[in-house]
Amino acid sequence: MVVDNLEQGYFGIGILNGKTPANLGVLWRSAQNMGASFIFTIGNRYHKQASDTHKAVGAMPYFHYDTFEDFYRHLPKSALLIGVELNENAKPLETFQHPRRAVYLLGAEDHGLSNEAIEKSHILVQFKSTYSLNVAVAGSIVMYDRSMKGTVIY
Repeated sequence: MVVDNLEQGYFGIGILNGKTPANLGVLWRSAQNMGASFIFTIGNRYHKQASDTHKAVGAMPYFHYDTFEDFYRHLPKSALLIGVELNENAKPLETFQHPRRAVYLLGAEDHGLSNEAIEKSHILVQFKSTYSLNVAVAGSIVMYDRSMKGTVIY
């Protein structure tokens, strides 16, 4: 079977200034289960988490960036940055078509994404929720939505 690499796509998911280390382990476990190609943190460093029961950090590439600027400079050239944020300019996840090559960025529960991250995101998405959710739960919902809908070329 011949595979067309342009058709495959990939995605990564990470957190900007994550608040609680345990959330990282849960998000990494979901990322591994949902087919993420890589995981990352910006600001706060990852530390081994008991909640990462599948040891996702050893199973897929993990990147850490000290600043958002450093992260943004190292985005894969063909990927779209998708900010997940409750924002008036965000597209509803319920009707969103995921790009084949995407990097999903989540913010901490207490502050969300920075203004710079919001401005530099190629697309913002949100889903129906009265209040903000735990970052690992929000990321898992986005990845599940991607796995159910598939992707399109942007």
